[in-house]
Parts: sequence; structure tokens; C-alpha cells
Amino acid sequence: MPAAIPRPTARILIVDGNDRLLLFRGLGSTKNPDYAWFTPGGGAHPGEDLTAAAVRELREETGYRVAPEAMGPVVAFTSGHWVANDGTLYHAEDSFFFLRVPEFDVDLSGMEEFESTMFDSFRWWTLAELRATTDRLAPLQLADLLERLLKGDIPAQPVLIPWGAIPD
Repeated sequence: MPAAIPRPTARILIVDGNDRLLLFRGLGSTKNPDYAWFTPGGGAHPGEDLTAAAVRELREETGYRVAPEAMGPVVAFTSGHWVANDGTLYHAEDSFFFLRVPEFDVDLSGMEEFESTMFDSFRWWTLAELRATTDRLAPLQLADLLERLLKGDIPAQPVLIPWGAIPD
């Protein structure tokens, strides 16, 4: 088996003034043909720190601009292997930031071509909707993590989330 390519990512749990979480629906880039809902975010560029990656990804994927210091700490982390459509093996290291924002119009025009073909829709989810859905969500335990964060319980160390919401 070939060695996995490390892929550190910055993902954002972005919540509006009505305590709704923004998620994108898409196929992802795995061999699995099923849809799932993902947080905004993506891979850090070589030499880019995670906070800078989170700010950049948020701007590209949603049009929302934020200063790096507004991003806050990493609140959750998960890691695991996945296989891309082309057969490449990756080791994802997903770091999640929590950001409260006022309501805004999501602007998808800054998405890279790859991202715009991967995702087909977005929506804002309430905690109750996350708990009730039978759709696949990434990361695992998303509703539990969001509930904690909405209560103002920001962890001193990132919460470790099991890998496995989106199998290959």
C-alpha cells in the first residue's frame, strides 16, 4: 500500500445570529457515491498556518471576510485516511474553528473550480435539524459539538472526534 499524503485542513463551524450552522452538500472527492453535508473549509497550502487557511477558505467558499484574530482557537480535531477518485491515499487532519457571524448572503463566486463542481447546494441548519436528519454529516458527532459551542463551552483543548463520517 502506498504511503498516505498528509492533508491538514482548516474547517469552519460558522454560525449565524439565529444559531444556524452553514453546511455544503456534496459528493466530496472520495470514491463513495453518496452525498453528505460538510462544513466550509479545506486544505492548508504549504507553509500556511491553519488560521490563515481558515480565513482564506471562508472567503473563497462563502464570500465572508474575517480577520485572523477573530477566528479563535481550534475547537475540534479529527483525522483519518480517505481515497480520492483518482486512487490517491490521503491522511486528513481536520481542524475545526468556531465562528459566530451576523446573517449574510453566501457568495459562492470565489470557490475554486474543483470546489464548485464538488458541492451542489448549501443551507443553514438549526441544532434540532442536525439532530433529526438522516442525511450524512461530517464530522461525526457534529450536533453534539455544536450544542456545546452554542452554550458557550469553548474547549481549552480541541475535542477529538472519531473519523469515519464519509467512508471511501
